[in-house]
Amino acid sequence: MHLLKLRVGEWQFSPRVWPTLAALFFFVLTLWLGNWQSGRAETKRALQARYDVAIQEAPIHVGSTLLERDSMLYRKLEVRGVFDAAHTIFLDNRVYKGVAGYHVLTPLIIDGGPFAILVNRGWVAVGPSREQIPLPPTPGGQVRLEGIAVDPHSRYIELTHAPSQGRVWQNLDFARYAATTRLALQPVLLLQTTPLADGLLRDWPRPDTGVSMHVSYAIQWYSLATTLAVLWLVLNVKRHRDDDD
Repeated sequence: MHLLKLRVGEWQFSPRVWPTLAALFFFVLTLWLGNWQSGRAETKRALQARYDVAIQEAPIHVGSTLLERDSMLYRKLEVRGVFDAAHTIFLDNRVYKGVAGYHVLTPLIIDGGPFAILVNRGWVAVGPSREQIPLPPTPGGQVRLEGIAVDPHSRYIELTHAPSQGRVWQNLDFARYAATTRLALQPVLLLQTTPLADGLLRDWPRPDTGVSMHVSYAIQWYSLATTLAVLWLVLNVKRHRDDDD
């Protein structure tokens, strides 16, 4: 059954009902998905702008009160305390400029309160053998650090629930780390920016909320919607024959 029949010269446009309904369904679906991804891109764009402004602001002092994670993300923080070198861990398979290495994470016991904050102190290259972990020096005594607060749950994704071996972890499971060390941790990971004489590299990338990814997905969905519309038109235009009447 045809929806309609339109004839122009020797060409006839005669879409059928069920193929048209199917095409309409998928056209609306892909268009909606494109709009959803566009909306996500706008949200992430606004978030990126907020982060870019926050990173230029004066650092927030971290003291004896528990931080609210979401409001602290990508803000500059300033904290004083003493490193707890005994609970240092090394995140494996962190590549910097093509060289394999580790990220060195050490908790800092914050002055004047019950909390500690986990600090990503920087990157160190793998040594001659993986059997021997590099041991960059940990500053002793009280230190004052500045850094960028990031979400430890999203930055490092734990792919397996297998227990980590010793100080070398494949990924950071923040809850497991807190339970293992029995430290009262602030709910953010601090990317240290303060230079210290420890031989670690601290070349942190600019915070990226993933705007380009959502824009790319939106383009793909819009392209698919356009392709469906074009195919529907092309497949329903045929050369008219007298015996079709």
